[in-house]
Amino acid sequence: MRANRCARKPGTPRAVGAARVCGRLILLLLLTAAVLLAPAPRLTPTATTARAEPAPAPVVPPIGRTWPVASRPSILRGWEPPASPYARGHRGIDLAAAGASPVRAVAAGRVSFAGRVAGKGVVSVELTGTGSPPLRTTYEPVRATVRKGDEVDAGQVVGTAEATGSHCAGTCVHWGLRRGEAYLDPLALLPPWLLHRGPSRLLPVLGVPVPR
Repeated sequence: MRANRCARKPGTPRAVGAARVCGRLILLLLLTAAVLLAPAPRLTPTATTARAEPAPAPVVPPIGRTWPVASRPSILRGWEPPASPYARGHRGIDLAAAGASPVRAVAAGRVSFAGRVAGKGVVSVELTGTGSPPLRTTYEPVRATVRKGDEVDAGQVVGTAEATGSHCAGTCVHWGLRRGEAYLDPLALLPPWLLHRGPSRLLPVLGVPVPR
């Protein structure tokens, strides 16, 4: 019926009204087709709806082959990561050590610093093959026996523990680990077999008679 209205003789009042109605119908049909054919909008999270994901903790490979001091030293104070870069905390661990006891590099690397800072002897070693920036271990207070630029192997002596200059009640070596400006737990460098190694035990050998 509306098609018949659109076909009325032009120039008449009814024809003008029909033309308006037909024009609106055509516009409505075009808009409907545009909406139906348009691709569905992609929903992107906004600042208010996006869920902030925590930054992943830096990965520390267990490449350590020895403790810095002794074979299994006592840990006088553990790692206490600060809540912010300038907050209080303990950026490393304190290991009990007798004065003048040897201090060893836990893994192979290159000495990046060997000298004194605020009256304390400090040795820093950049660990080989640990990315960019590389992992860097520090030992203090230590009287260095190496120089900046020296290549060291795992277990190589880099200095001796100093009896004074530590923040422990007794003699200790502060062992730290960093990647860039981020402080990390030094114990993460030690593999499980070294971290939890207990006393050696003699096991029986099959086929060998026990002496009487």
